[in-house]
Order: sequence, then C-alpha cells, then structure tokens
Amino acid sequence: MRDLAADPNDNEEVKRQFADCNVKAIATIELFMPIAQEVCKALKDYKGTIWVGGEDDKANGVYGLRPLLMADHKADLPTVNADEVCLIPYSSGTTGMPKGVMLTHKNLVSNLKQVLHPKFMKYDGEKGKAEVVLTVPPFFHIYGFNAILNYNLTIGSHLVTMPRFTPDDYIKCLDEYEPTTLFVVPSLLAFLATHPHVKKEHLQSVETIMVGAAPTTDSMLEKFLLKCEKTKDEIRLLQGYGMTESSPVTLLTPYTYPYSKVGSVGQLVPSTQAKIVSLTTGEMLGPHKSGELWLKGPQVMKGYWNNEAATKETVDSDGWLHTGDVAYYDEEHYFYIVDRTKELIKVKGNQVSPTEIESVIMERAEVADVAVVGVPHPLAGEVPKAFVVLKPKHKLTEKDVYDLVAQKLTKYKHLEGGVLFLDTIPRNAAGKIMRNELKVLGAKKN
Repeated sequence: MRDLAADPNDNEEVKRQFADCNVKAIATIELFMPIAQEVCKALKDYKGTIWVGGEDDKANGVYGLRPLLMADHKADLPTVNADEVCLIPYSSGTTGMPKGVMLTHKNLVSNLKQVLHPKFMKYDGEKGKAEVVLTVPPFFHIYGFNAILNYNLTIGSHLVTMPRFTPDDYIKCLDEYEPTTLFVVPSLLAFLATHPHVKKEHLQSVETIMVGAAPTTDSMLEKFLLKCEKTKDEIRLLQGYGMTESSPVTLLTPYTYPYSKVGSVGQLVPSTQAKIVSLTTGEMLGPHKSGELWLKGPQVMKGYWNNEAATKETVDSDGWLHTGDVAYYDEEHYFYIVDRTKELIKVKGNQVSPTEIESVIMERAEVADVAVVGVPHPLAGEVPKAFVVLKPKHKLTEKDVYDLVAQKLTKYKHLEGGVLFLDTIPRNAAGKIMRNELKVLGAKKN
C-alpha cells in the first residue's frame, strides 16, 4: 500500500479526482493533513478542511471536528432520496482513465442487505457475537467502505484498523487484539503466508479470512494453511467478487461450502443475476465455458459522473453491467474468475491467461508472489513474461521457473518473454497487480 501523503503522483491523482467531482470540503486525520492542505488549493469554491482529532485553525481554513460537534450549530437536515448519489469513488472500470462512480443510497444499502443473508454469515444472520475484525484495506476503496466498514458496523463487530500498513504494526495488532476475522487483499494474504516474522502463534485466534478486491490462488491459500498449521476444518478461507460499479459485492462464498470449491469467488448474492457471454460470438454460455461476466442487480451503479459515453459502454440498455472479467460457473453455480479481458495476453492470436501461469508458478514453495504480463514480440505479437518474488533465503533460477511452466502448460503459454526476479510485485491500495508498470519494466529489460 502506498502512502498518499508521501507520493507526489498520488497527490496529483487526488487533485484530479477532487476537482472532477467539485469537492467543497475535506475531512481527514493528522496523517493526511499535508495532502489535504495542498489539494484544497486547486479546488474552486472550497469551504474548509475538517480535522478529525485536531483543533481549529480558522486562519488556514481548518476546523476541528470536536469543536464543530460541540458548537451550538443549528441546521435543517436535508431530505434524502434513496436514488440520490451518496458516494463518488473512482474506478478505471473496464477501460481508460479513472471515472467517478455514482453510487446511490439504495445501491449501498441494498448491497449490505444482500451480504447479510444468513447463507453468507458466520452465525446464521445473528448480530453482536463480539467478533474481532482486523482490516487494512483503505476505507476510501469501496471494498473497505461498504464490504468491511459498513458491514461490520451493521453486525456489531469490534473493528480494528490501522492508517498505514507496516509489517511490525500488523503483527502487533495480531498479538494485541487476537482477531477472529481478517479482511485482506491477495498481497496481504501472501505476506501472512510467506513472511518469516509471521509465526503460527500470531494466527491462532483467526477463524475466518475474507479475501477481496482481487482474486487469489489455491496455492496461496494452501501456503497460508501450512503457515498457521491449521486444517480447512479449523479456518474458513472465503472469497468474493465485486466492482466499484456494483457497490461492490455480487458474488460471495457461503460461510460453509465444499472444500472442492476452494478457489471459487462464490455464488450470486440475493437479487443478483449473472450471465457468461462469449468473447467472440456474444452468445450466452453454459457451465464450464469461459466468457465475459455480465451482472444485474439493485447494487449496480447509477452511472459514471459526467461521463454518459463511458456509462453506456459499461451498463447496457437492459441494465447489464459488463464487467470486463473473464469467468465461468459450474453446475452448482459457483463462479470462477479467469482473468480481465484487457489483461489477456495475445500470443499469435491465442488468448493466454496471466492468472493461469501465475497459479502454476505459485506451486513452488520458494515463491512468495508472482505476476505475469505480456511483452512485445516481433513474430508472436506478445509473449508472457514472469516477475517473481522469492521467499527470504530461497533460490530459483530463471530456467527453474521457465521449465516449471513448460512442463505444465501448452507451448504458446511458455515464458518466452523471460523471468525477472523482484523484491516486491507492484500493487495498488486494493491489492491488484499494477500490470502496466510491469509491462514498462518488462519492455526495458527485453
């Protein structure tokens, strides 16, 4: 996770987004006050910054939250319409630059009601069981905001969070709070499964792990179970699928589900429809056939802020959200995400899934993390290239990784773009691999 207060590129992105949706005030904590003070200079008709945990500095347009709450302010609260926009988080969607996603009060509340179905809950829909939840995914991300923060406040969990991830602080939280549930992204699960400072003792209280924001692999889940020395009977490893455009949850693994379904992102939440559409013919496909996932339900966004063209490209006239993700489902309607349509590698016209190759490489015990992207090739158009992070004190050669893939996958999926070892795989705050950065790096190294 990158520190917004320390990365100038992130600061510029915040400026663009805040200016785009006409932000009039910012509420923040001390950690992010420097960026708030910098960003607000670029905003028109700016009213002031609310400092949570701080005091008034009205000369600089800063208002402490506590003084505001204690002051004798009188105001007429507005009437809220369920179909009015509540949030505008930003998402790249299936293509292009980040766009403001208009989520209504109805979208967000509907999604909370959908995931509160007893089928998906640990205690058959009961609340107030004093679960201790440790979470790192940021609350400005829709996964953090609605699927973690609002969900856990609704059921009465003790929610433990931290403003910035550091290995030492996270391990301290495991020790001090003894969480029963962890909400993670794939990179954090990889940290728990492979980091030498994380011991099995740190994970003894954990009963449930929810992986969201990006898909993870069966082999990574197995590595985690090996680290904590627990069986599949002792710990629940759950996954879900969603988008900013769907508030976010559309698919979720039931709390109790067959071991054979590990790796699935689950079944449809209530009041949600899905279909798999052929990437070539546009026809609707049956079980075990991969195509683009389309979704429909009350959690689907109102549209993109001031971008009608992008809205029409993503949500069709019948209300189907075209996710841009390649998926399939089985006879019991468990869904499996294969890849992003825009991330598929085109090798001599063949569509190659980076995730498939990554899963093979993750089978090696020496591997802590991996990402595969397509790099330019004069004859094939593109070929796969792997970026591999090894566990401390472990060794593999480029040939070891190449041969592993060559032994298990067909020839056009081989790593003809090469293998590069890195210290870390670049991921965004949601845990998704930043493949564009890797493509640039891979092109330089070729």
